[in-house]
Amino acid sequence: MQENVRKELDALEMMVFNWKQVYLADATPEGNNDCLVEEFQEEIETYMVPYLRRLFQCEHLTAEEAQEFLNLCHSQVEELRNLIREVEREAETPPAKPGIWQKVVQQTVTAWRR
Repeated sequence: MQENVRKELDALEMMVFNWKQVYLADATPEGNNDCLVEEFQEEIETYMVPYLRRLFQCEHLTAEEAQEFLNLCHSQVEELRNLIREVEREAETPPAKPGIWQKVVQQTVTAWRR
């Protein structure tokens, strides 16, 4: 692979990572975030796949290189799906009960205020 093609793929990879971060930032703990994963996948299919196909057709990439990059893109979709599930699960987890030290501090603060 030529150096300029490698740089181009690096830039595309950063673009995919940035898209993923934007979609993750839009995720809400309340759920109903499936559309975010679908839109992320659609962006990859709309913008990355044709670009990779063209690089392959112009013989800048081998079939294996194009498939490897496409696999990387789709792994980012799965990673986004898993990260969004974590965001949703964190909202389901009740807050931790105060520990013994928190109770001692609270009692001390209450005693000092009297």
